[in-house]
Amino acid sequence: MIPASHHPKRPSLPALGFILAAIILAIILGVVTWRNLDREENLMEKFLREEGLTLIRAFEAGARTSMMMNLEGNSLATLVRETARTDSVAYVAVADASGRLLMASGEKLGNDDILPVAQVLAQEQARTRRTKDESGRTVYEVAKEFNPVLSEGAGREMMMGRWERWCGIGYEPGEQVGRRAVFVGLYTGEFEAARHEDVRQSLLMGGLLLLLGSTGFYFLFLSQQTRVAKITLANMELYTRNVIDSMPAGLITLDNQGRIVSLNDQAKEIFVQPGEIAEGKLLDALTGTERCEIAPLIREGSEFVERSIECRRPNGESIPVKVSASRLTERDGEPLGTVLVVRDLREIKAIEEALERSRRHAALGRMAAGIAHEIRNPLGSLRGFAQYFARLGEKDPHAEEYSELMVGEVDRLNRTISALLQFARPREPEPAEIDLGDLLRRTARLLQDDLAARNLTFQLDPPAETVSFTADSDLLTQVLINLLQNAQAATEAGGEIRLGASAQDAEIRFWVEDTGKGMTPKEQSRMFDPFFTTRKTGTGLGLAMVHQIVEQHGGRVEVESAPKKGTRVEVILPREPAQRKEIGSSA
Repeated sequence: MIPASHHPKRPSLPALGFILAAIILAIILGVVTWRNLDREENLMEKFLREEGLTLIRAFEAGARTSMMMNLEGNSLATLVRETARTDSVAYVAVADASGRLLMASGEKLGNDDILPVAQVLAQEQARTRRTKDESGRTVYEVAKEFNPVLSEGAGREMMMGRWERWCGIGYEPGEQVGRRAVFVGLYTGEFEAARHEDVRQSLLMGGLLLLLGSTGFYFLFLSQQTRVAKITLANMELYTRNVIDSMPAGLITLDNQGRIVSLNDQAKEIFVQPGEIAEGKLLDALTGTERCEIAPLIREGSEFVERSIECRRPNGESIPVKVSASRLTERDGEPLGTVLVVRDLREIKAIEEALERSRRHAALGRMAAGIAHEIRNPLGSLRGFAQYFARLGEKDPHAEEYSELMVGEVDRLNRTISALLQFARPREPEPAEIDLGDLLRRTARLLQDDLAARNLTFQLDPPAETVSFTADSDLLTQVLINLLQNAQAATEAGGEIRLGASAQDAEIRFWVEDTGKGMTPKEQSRMFDPFFTTRKTGTGLGLAMVHQIVEQHGGRVEVESAPKKGTRVEVILPREPAQRKEIGSSA
């Protein structure tokens, strides 16, 4: 499980735009539908009102024609009946001022089924309303005063008389005859069907927009989930890559054909190969066909753990490694490839060698202390006898010569014993503030004459600025003298020796470099062992003491050497005692 991501979860802009567009379209559709329905309502009322008034005018014209032709009897009833024969007309009715229906055709009507006659006669304009018939259908009713008499003209007086007679039809003798109203009911079914169709279309469009909006929400959710998944996957990939690259071991993944799929930075460093060049190629392209045995083991198809192998870099450097191989499989068990874990053992080997050297030093120190104690007392006696023999030189001319040889050998043995004692019981450093340039210049003065006597060029490279650090000046002087004496012994006349120093952050570095005969890798691996020397007159304790003093100061020694190419020995020390303890403990 990787650490949680702190990136804000922002919704997808395309999905939000899609949803916003759907909402806007839904609002526009609602407004347009409402306006269309309202307009249709107004148009329907206008149309039905005009149609009703047209029927009323036609009805009045028919009545006027009947009166002009002196038709009597049921001519008005005939007009009412014929007018109501149209399918779109629900009814036609005529009522007097009291509200009594005089004539009606179409739907069965009562006095309560029409507008109050008094309201109709109270205004000149036609009155309209909506009502329901017996079957529940909507009827649009138009009512107006019924008066077929022309408002002016030559025959108005004659038509008024005939109209009075018409109005008297159906009345009892002596009954008062007044004004009349005509009522026309028109069905609105076709308009309502069209309106319902528009509503259905609007609902269908609304449903489509709702579907689109829901789809947008779904895609928003899906996009958000996809985006979160991509971010999580990218974070996981980055996290995994950082973990893999920070591993102290090399990690290589192979496919089923043995081609390199990926490798981390440590693997690139071990095999000195850029990952871009190696990826996609066989493992031999990375390890070499003869430099390493990893590829043959992989081709065998076996899994193994911590197999020790020696690999060589293209420059010939040998690298001890431990390799582990395990198979990668899919969920169903099908093989995917191989994972190799390569551990570089150079540092571990160096630590093991340093530990072994420390153990040998401790054992040799204990042995040297005992040997020095047993030998030093007889040496004193031998030196005394040699001096006694020297005084007998008058009796034996060779006695003085022999006694001088004995004294010289005893002194040489005493120096060796003193070095053994120093190695066996090293004194504790006494830290003090030291100027690095003064330390180098003082040491150079001590050996400058000896180097000049052997015709060696000596070059001193002190730091350009004043550098102070804390250490034991006497012990470091001993380190520099031992290193310079070894360089002097390894360099022939006419060669060059350099002594230099520098300060880098919290470390002090000083080095001795010569153009001498150099060392083989085998000699280099044993150069700090006690009593190991390549000189006939050497004791083999000088470099061992150098290593010991440097370790006491919590530092380390780095050596670069090759046969006939000279040697460079660099001593690295911490500046402060606190840092020294830390470095010493880690070593």
